[in-house]
Amino acid sequence: MTAAIPHPDWQGKPYYSLDAYLKNTYRHKCYKIALDAHMTCPNRDGTLGTRGCLFCSAGGSGEFAAAGNEIGQQLEAGLALFGDKQIGENYIAYFQAYTNTYASPERLRALYTQALEHPRVCGISIATRPDCLPRPVLNLLTELRQTYPDKFIWIELGLQTIHEDTAQLIRRGYPLSCFEEAAAALRRLELPFIVHVILGLPGEDAERIYETINYLNGIRPFGIKLQLLHILAGTDLADLYARGTFAALAKEEYLELLVHCLELLSPEIVIHRLTGDGPRELLLAPRWSLHKRDVLNSLHRLMKERQTWQGRLYEPIEL
Repeated sequence: MTAAIPHPDWQGKPYYSLDAYLKNTYRHKCYKIALDAHMTCPNRDGTLGTRGCLFCSAGGSGEFAAAGNEIGQQLEAGLALFGDKQIGENYIAYFQAYTNTYASPERLRALYTQALEHPRVCGISIATRPDCLPRPVLNLLTELRQTYPDKFIWIELGLQTIHEDTAQLIRRGYPLSCFEEAAAALRRLELPFIVHVILGLPGEDAERIYETINYLNGIRPFGIKLQLLHILAGTDLADLYARGTFAALAKEEYLELLVHCLELLSPEIVIHRLTGDGPRELLLAPRWSLHKRDVLNSLHRLMKERQTWQGRLYEPIEL
């Protein structure tokens, strides 16, 4: 095998990272500011359930949101964390907690506009569910994209897996066909979307994970988040873990999964996440994931040793 030569647009990494994409686009680093728009979720308000997805904490993945009740306050608080250092001229307003399209278009317009109007925000990223993108919300997103042509609007869809039995176990609450319809609608409207996939779910072996990756090559999202399964205190997943129903991934196992997922992925898909952040005070396992820099360094070292890169085993799928 010849030595792996990283793509010139990948900034020296063996995969197409979000950091590389942003540097190529804005010529400098951009940083995310996590926001909590005080939403809920159909898996929590009684529409589909009240306990959320099996792995979801009470904070709805919003534990890292900036302080403040209003979006403007949270943005300023987030900016303050970076101090006076000029480490980046642009920031991404990340609507992270719970389901961020699960409200009236009027309320959503006010929230999104606050972020898009901020002079240091280059765009917004909206975490949501495929079953929470009704036509009025899609119309609003299209309108905002036209109103703010110099700023981007990304949609993040929590898929986690393509396998229906696993989806039922984790209480995802919608079939794969719903995701496909949402992805098709976003593609028609030219709204870039990012897909969340969790590695290490109970009952998901390596082959099932790779099936999800190959499936997403056919969907062709703008980006993907490869998320290590975190077992958080207070979740139903933690109860299963305590009973010995499944085991958390070891670091070596996770790295093996990551490397092959990247090899299978289209080189055009931007990698938005490779491990994830579990709140230290809630994380039961795997505790090794708290050392994020070590995980990423280990991944880069392993891929260099194996002379491999994103897309090395990619096989284009004709649609």
